[in-house]
Amino acid sequence: MLEMIDIGIEHSVAFRISGKVTESDMSLVLTDAKEKIERHENIVLLEQIESFEGIEISAIIEEFKYLFEVGISNITKVAVLTDNKWLEIMINIEDTFFRTIKMKCFSVGDKDSAIEFLKNA
Repeated sequence: MLEMIDIGIEHSVAFRISGKVTESDMSLVLTDAKEKIERHENIVLLEQIESFEGIEISAIIEEFKYLFEVGISNITKVAVLTDNKWLEIMINIEDTFFRTIKMKCFSVGDKDSAIEFLKNA
């Protein structure tokens, strides 16, 4: 399940994940991202991962369609809230590959620091 959340940053796409990510979940996030890119040009992302039980193949296909159509050049920062060590390792690896996007992990209880990270240029 995926739930959109408001973190008080107009150009943010923020959501909470618990369980499995479905195609409709992915569509919700990607639609929000497209709309905010049209209004603000660049966006920041906050992902609060409470539990992760996988992702549907159809959701991955939706993400690839988005990447082909929009790309990732409009994403400037990503903050991930997780207490899962393997997810933190994956985010750190992604941060080395995507040099134009600043990525950082925070513990789930440190949401305020994650929001401050996204606010500061």
